[in-house]
Amino acid sequence: MVRPRIIGTGSYLPSRVVTNEEIARMTGVPPAGIERLTGIRTRRWAAEQEASSDMAIAAGRQALDAAGCSPSSVDAIILSTTSPDMAFPSTACSVQRSLGCRQVGAFDVSASCSGFLYGLSMAQAMIQSRHVRTCLVIAAEVKSRSLDHQDEATTLLFGDGAGAVMIHGEDDHSSEGRGILGVKVYADGAHHGLIRVPGGGSRVPLSSDTVRAGGYALHMRGAPLFRLAVRRVERAVIEIVKEFGIRLDDIKQVVLHQANGRILSQLANRLGIGPDRLASVIERYGNTSSASLPIALDDAARSGKISPGDLVLLGSFGGGLTWATGLVRW
Repeated sequence: MVRPRIIGTGSYLPSRVVTNEEIARMTGVPPAGIERLTGIRTRRWAAEQEASSDMAIAAGRQALDAAGCSPSSVDAIILSTTSPDMAFPSTACSVQRSLGCRQVGAFDVSASCSGFLYGLSMAQAMIQSRHVRTCLVIAAEVKSRSLDHQDEATTLLFGDGAGAVMIHGEDDHSSEGRGILGVKVYADGAHHGLIRVPGGGSRVPLSSDTVRAGGYALHMRGAPLFRLAVRRVERAVIEIVKEFGIRLDDIKQVVLHQANGRILSQLANRLGIGPDRLASVIERYGNTSSASLPIALDDAARSGKISPGDLVLLGSFGGGLTWATGLVRW
């Protein structure tokens, strides 16, 4: 049996730091109020010339370097994004070209903030079926360009960035039990309208009317979305640890989608996870959608919070409604 293992992580954050004071000037919400509501002090926004592919390339290179791999060793690229460079072709193909990878499969995944774990699930299946040996999974988001800066529900929260992991399939007898133990993905389309960008697709195509109506801005009903997310992720976490016969006390680090500080705290309290075991970069980077989990994972790995053999729990939720969990022995 082949076990997929994360052998390198990487991330990229744009250089522009957007403070709560700057957001306050846009929205009228005082800086202290922004931090109290969200747990965010700063977030990063892309430069005018930066696109999702630029950030994905930088995060991908860092993951390859951490793994000690060359671009020629990559057998597939899976890119999670809801802010692609363009409608088509896929942003993953731009990343493949710029990294100098071989002519291997490269495609985008759109599952909102759960997209990284959806991509990880696909990579796991591709490696276990022996279709590929290595896979680069990246999440890259430029959410700042979808914001109505007078809408405090979204402008307070979202930032830009990218995170990546390099995954390699290893024979089970040589992996010492390390690797991706399992990934579970879920969706509930009954809550499709809680977070969305309604304009620009085949249902509401580009027009001057939809531009004037704000159809290209991110719209979110935060309170019902977050209430659902907390319940669904809590249940999914309990299910995955039970499936693998693991206690929550056995988990060394919990890495969740960095939606906002209050949600992270609420989930941690409900699961009995102390702050020392909860990865958090929300205060520095804000909500970077599907990129937030791999960014937080890279931060935890590089800061020494995760060691070989540690159990790491992953969890995310987002529009669709989608949510997912994963369990990794590092």
